[in-house]
Amino acid sequence: MKITKTKSLCPECLKILDAEVYEEDNTIYIEKTCPEHGTFKNTYWHDAEAYKKAIKYEAESHRLTNLNENIKGECPSNCGLCKEHESQTVLGLIDVTNRCNLRCPICFANAAASGTLFEPSQDEIRQMLRNLRKNQPVPTPAIQYAGGEPTVRDDIVDLIKMAKEEGFTHTQIATNGIALANNENLAQELKDAGLNTVYLQFDGVTEEPYLKTRNANILHKKIEAIENCRKASLGVVLVPTLVKGINEDQIGDIIQFALDNIDVIRGVNFQPVSFAGRTPTDKVEEQRITIDDFMHLVREQTDCDIPEDAFYSASTVAPISDLIAALNGTDEEVTLTCHEHCGVGTYVFKEKDGSVIPITDFIDVDKFMEILENTIPGLEKDSKLSKSKAIAKAVKNLPKTIDTDKSPSYIDITSLLKNIFIKKDYAALGDFHMNALLISSMHFMDPFNFDQNRVKKCVIHYATPDGRIIPFCSMNNIYREEIEEKCHVPLDSDRAKAIMDNIRQAKLDSLKKEQAGK
Repeated sequence: MKITKTKSLCPECLKILDAEVYEEDNTIYIEKTCPEHGTFKNTYWHDAEAYKKAIKYEAESHRLTNLNENIKGECPSNCGLCKEHESQTVLGLIDVTNRCNLRCPICFANAAASGTLFEPSQDEIRQMLRNLRKNQPVPTPAIQYAGGEPTVRDDIVDLIKMAKEEGFTHTQIATNGIALANNENLAQELKDAGLNTVYLQFDGVTEEPYLKTRNANILHKKIEAIENCRKASLGVVLVPTLVKGINEDQIGDIIQFALDNIDVIRGVNFQPVSFAGRTPTDKVEEQRITIDDFMHLVREQTDCDIPEDAFYSASTVAPISDLIAALNGTDEEVTLTCHEHCGVGTYVFKEKDGSVIPITDFIDVDKFMEILENTIPGLEKDSKLSKSKAIAKAVKNLPKTIDTDKSPSYIDITSLLKNIFIKKDYAALGDFHMNALLISSMHFMDPFNFDQNRVKKCVIHYATPDGRIIPFCSMNNIYREEIEEKCHVPLDSDRAKAIMDNIRQAKLDSLKKEQAGK
C-alpha cells in the first residue's frame, strides 16, 4: 500500500531519485531505482502502526524568511538553506576540526579519514556563528561544536566563550569524553566559559560495545569524564549509537545508569546507526534499528516501566513554543517542527524509592496539547480581554489533563502551569527539565532510507566556512567531503604546521606527565 512519494538517494552514486514510501506486511519500506545501479528496497520503520501513529503529531511549517532564493536542481542538491526548507534552525552545528583521538569504525563524519586537515580558524568560526544568528525571524538559539573531536583543539574554551559573545543561549560539545577524563580541570574551564551541556558518546555500560564501535576500551574514560562534569556541575547528555548485534541489548541498562546519575545526567539520546561515513553498508538490513524498534526495546528492557506509548514524536511539543510566542506577542520563538518520523522522546521521573514515572502516567499528553493549540488563537488577538479569557480558560482546563495522585512527589504541576501562564516565568520549564530525565531517539538518515520530505523539515543544521547552512542529513550524506576538500588547510601551510606542532607538543607533555606519575 503506497503511503507517499518522495525523493531519495542512490546508495552507490548519490543521484537524486524518485522514491516511494509504502506499507507491506505491516512494515514500512522506501524504494527507488537508479538507472545505473538498479532498485533499492530498504526498511523505513519495522512497525507500520507506530509509523502511522507518528503522523498524528505532524507540526506546521515554521519557515525562515531569509532563505536562499537561488535554487539549482532538486532538493537536496542546492542546500544553503533554500526556499524549499520548511523549518527553523533549532540547533546549529559547527565542525571545528576533523582531527580525532579515536578512529571509530562507525563514524558518520568519517573523521580524519580523508588525509586532509579541516580546521576552521577562529575568525571563520565566528563568521559561521554569525551566519546562524542572522536567521530570521528567529536567530539560532543553540550551538553544538562537533567534528572530529572538538576537544583536541587547544582553544576549545575560547570557542565556547565566542559562542556566548555571539548571543547563543545554549552551547554544547559533542565529545568522546577522553579529554574531559584526562584533564580534570577542563570541565570546569568549559563551564566557566559558558558551556551548558556535554553531549557524551556513550555506547554501553560494559567494555564490549566500545571495542567494537570505537576500537578502544574506553568505558573507564566515560566514567571519569562524567565524574569531572559532576564536580563542575556541568550537565551531561549520554549519546549511545545503537547497532544491532552490538549494544541494542544494553538500552535498559544505559537508562538505569542515567537514572542512577540523574544529578549530572540530563538525558539520553539514542541514535540508531546511520550507514554513512565509515559505517559499513553491507549489513544495512541486518543491523538496521528503527525508531519503533527502539521503543519496543525500551519497554522490554525496563520491564514495561517505560512503554511504547510513553513516547511521542519530537514535533509534538511545537505548540509549547507557539504558546510562549503568543503569550509574548511575538513570532520570535524557535519551534521544533522537525518531521514527525525524525525522532521520539519522553520524560521520566525518579522517585525517592527508585521507581520510575513516565510523564504519560500523570499527564494526558494528547488532551494537554489539544488545549494548548485551542488556546493560542485567543492569545494572538489584539484584545486584552480575549487574551485574558484565553489564559483563564487554559489555567482552568489544563489541570484537568493531570492526575496529581500519580505525579512525582517533588513536582507541583499546577503551580508550574500558573507560573507559565500568569507570571510568564519560563524558568519554571527549566526547573521541570532539571528534575526529569529526557529519553529520546533521533534516527539520522543514510542514502538507503534518505527521505526528501524529512530533510525539508530538518531543524539541525551545519554552518560551513563557505557561508552555507546545510541540514544535518544532507551534510553527512552529500556535502561533507565537498566542504572538507574545499575548505581544508593545506598540510604544507604555516597554519597546518603550527597545528601539528601543537599536537606533537601536547603528546610529549602527556607522555612526560604519565612518566612522572609512575
